[in-house]
Amino acid sequence: MFDFGPFFTPELAAAFLTLAALEIVLGIDNIIFLSITAAKLPPALQARGRTIGLAGAMITRIALLLSLAALARLTSTWVTVLGQDLSGRDFILLLGGLFLIGKSTLEIREQLHGGPHVEAATGERKYASFWATIVQIMILDIVFSLDSVITAVGMTKNVPVMIAAIVLAVIVMMFFSGFVSRFVEAHPTVRTLALSFLVLIGMSLVAESLDFHVPKGYLYFAMAFSTAVELINLRVRKMTGPQVE
Repeated sequence: MFDFGPFFTPELAAAFLTLAALEIVLGIDNIIFLSITAAKLPPALQARGRTIGLAGAMITRIALLLSLAALARLTSTWVTVLGQDLSGRDFILLLGGLFLIGKSTLEIREQLHGGPHVEAATGERKYASFWATIVQIMILDIVFSLDSVITAVGMTKNVPVMIAAIVLAVIVMMFFSGFVSRFVEAHPTVRTLALSFLVLIGMSLVAESLDFHVPKGYLYFAMAFSTAVELINLRVRKMTGPQVE
């Protein structure tokens, strides 16, 4: 069924590099969600939470790859509602998109009301459960990675190549997740922008589940442009801040 031939051939090397780049690019939204979710943990556990969360995400992606038969069934129609055919993939994207929209909206609302929840009796910040956070990261990674895994299956049938690409992508995300988390937490407006990205991604997932294809290039261009504008704003505020009374 699969080709387990030599890894270092020009074709497999090209497939490996392409898949690794795909996983890294599609993992950007995952890093944003991971950074915001891990920030709910106590400071001493945040780095550990990011590492374990990404390791768990890697396991879920590899498990998806090893369940190719199940993935094939996910694209077949499960039920028809009001003339709309819905598959297992559609249900996953729909629920994942609605969760992202709801989660991000609540996070934005929290920021508008003064930041993290604080216990009234003690005045101390209330932190999220460690393992509940890890499970949340792993479940959302299934949604984030579903399309990239299906795409990977279409590009090559060599399972070791696909697994190697996923492992490399997760290692890269582990390397940059700490920097992204610190940067987002240090700049509240960047955090709000990141949450807005998650709302946008959630809406695109819902649209995809209803067969309204949203080109990923448009989304990434909008995110890149917004990020560039925000970085300019940060630079302007840094330069003019000391001069403002």
